[in-house]
Amino acid sequence: MALATLLSMSSCLNDMGADEQVRPEEGNDSVVNEAFEYVEGELFVKFSPEVESMLGQIGRSGATRSGVPSVDEVLNIVDGYHIERVFPVDSRNEERTRKSGLHLWYIVKFKGEKASEVAQKFSRLGEVQNVGLNYTISRNYSGKSTPISADMLTRAEAKEAGKWNDPLLDYQWDLVNDGTLLVKDGIAKSVKDSDVQVEKAWEKTTGNKDIIVAVLDEGVWVEHPDLKANMWVNENEKAWTSKDDAADNDGNGYSNDYNGYNFVDQTGKINWARTGDTGHGTHVAGVIAAVNNNGVGISSIAGGNNGVGGVKIMSCQVFSGQQGSTAIQIVRAMKYAADNGAVILQCSWGYNSGASNPYNYGQSGYTSQEQWEEANPLQKEAMEYFIHQAGSPSGPIDGGITVWAAGNEYAPMAGFPGAADFAVSVAAIAADFSPASYTNYSTGVTISAPGGDQEYCWEYDESVIGDPNTPVEAAVGALGGILSTMPLEFTKNNGYGYMDGTSMACPHVSGVLALAASHIADQHRIVKASQLQELLHSTATKLENLWPANKMYFVYLQSIGKYVPDKMNLSKYKGGMGSGLVNATALLNALDGVGVPMTFPNVYVGVGEKATVVPARYFAGGEKMTYTVEIEKSDIASCTENGGKLTFEGLKAGSTKATIRTSGGTTQEFLITVRQGAGNLGWM
Repeated sequence: MALATLLSMSSCLNDMGADEQVRPEEGNDSVVNEAFEYVEGELFVKFSPEVESMLGQIGRSGATRSGVPSVDEVLNIVDGYHIERVFPVDSRNEERTRKSGLHLWYIVKFKGEKASEVAQKFSRLGEVQNVGLNYTISRNYSGKSTPISADMLTRAEAKEAGKWNDPLLDYQWDLVNDGTLLVKDGIAKSVKDSDVQVEKAWEKTTGNKDIIVAVLDEGVWVEHPDLKANMWVNENEKAWTSKDDAADNDGNGYSNDYNGYNFVDQTGKINWARTGDTGHGTHVAGVIAAVNNNGVGISSIAGGNNGVGGVKIMSCQVFSGQQGSTAIQIVRAMKYAADNGAVILQCSWGYNSGASNPYNYGQSGYTSQEQWEEANPLQKEAMEYFIHQAGSPSGPIDGGITVWAAGNEYAPMAGFPGAADFAVSVAAIAADFSPASYTNYSTGVTISAPGGDQEYCWEYDESVIGDPNTPVEAAVGALGGILSTMPLEFTKNNGYGYMDGTSMACPHVSGVLALAASHIADQHRIVKASQLQELLHSTATKLENLWPANKMYFVYLQSIGKYVPDKMNLSKYKGGMGSGLVNATALLNALDGVGVPMTFPNVYVGVGEKATVVPARYFAGGEKMTYTVEIEKSDIASCTENGGKLTFEGLKAGSTKATIRTSGGTTQEFLITVRQGAGNLGWM
């Protein structure tokens, strides 16, 4: 039986009840429930490995026949159908795609028959491992945020600079909390050090440009003055200019993916301010990597120092305007992120908690990992691909980490996929260490981070927030939220605003992980992602003895005002906020000297193609060195050096030993493998 569940972009309490309906994939033996919304005329199929060779005719552009007789017999009942791989061919990553089995997933498009009925027929075929409908994800939330006012920005700019010269850092209690921001009439709702402990961590590193965080969300405003320098750039691609100029220059299956990709509209053009958008993706990105110490706006966790360093944000757009997304678009984004260098998957969304109140949130979500995995086999496989295939055995992080919002349903269970035992699920705290009034907790939660709590900070309705035309309920308590970057369209043209929620807690953990990965990269060492994930939890600050004895808040403050007070029973949160509050300084200290030294990587390149390697990444002090490369079999590959980069060109298929020597006296051997594309299996 198909399970109906809900997907929340767990953004602020301004988004209370802000749910996105998700219709999970069907297993092989499941019964299709037509009451759930799905894309008619489409379904996805995972074939058995035994028929893989028959699918060889299906190349990059798809085909009108599968080559599998039983499958084609079923589809002969429909009008002209088309079949193509779920994941487009990327010759650089095809080998590991096949090892993981993701190449066996296909989309079938057709007319003249209901998708649910065709899916039932497919489910009976021995050549098919799994079949399901392409269920839709439709957003139903308001997505309000609170912009800062021109007066607030002017006053911030007039203050004396602190750690960084970013004027709004004093309002970012989540980064540096000195306990003075939320104090009124002698009552403090802000406690010193209730933050991510990043100030001392910045003494070790402020970010490394080789670390990439993929933001699966609404599109990021890639031109934001505080973000542009830290947007990931695909150097082998060119930016989107028009539909007539669309081209896949790097051959990864996605055209014009210059800063990432818009999986909703299937274009390299990232959108961030369509009707129905909220600025959610831009807000999340700013927490992680707004440029530090540039005299502009906010600071961030891993944004570098005035253009030096700074982790990179890859915008993987899975929500756009009033358009929903689909299961296919989301799993494509996950695999794209892994294949294009991301080591952290930032997902401020998730299915509703299985323990949520259906009266307030509609259908509750999954109640066990087994239930989620059975209903979502493709999503599970895509997540596992990221966890095991992201990063590089020769890079600073071997593997990837997926980070999820625990959810905002006040429920004693996190939502999936974050509640899976291989993921990181983030609950939210307020500025005084206490659990945020809305946060999910207990089962499935692995760690906590600042998410803000405007319902708790209701009395801080200072005039510096919003403007005279902003309804008071939208401004009340905003100082207790999380301040970050926003598109101009949502902020009265200053580009900054407040949100709160586990959506905002989530990027704090992604940012700290990115800073930790940067520290590893700066040491020219390699650490497994699983070890980094373990240290994230073991270094967290324990919370239970830090929060206040009592906590009162106003339910639905942003929507109806101060009419529904409630008192939190804090005792039920004990042991339910995961390992504790994420602690950047403790994590980076624990990583000193951990892992093994980097070595120069083996090089893989196609015949007639080129591969570029920056050798300075692999040697301590490498930025100041020069390099020479000797190739044993010069008829197989060549190497040239230009501007600190080594470019290898494949001349003919084969493998050869090579040696790199540094001006610092280090010598290392490596292999160069030159491959021909296996065209009969659809690689090229």
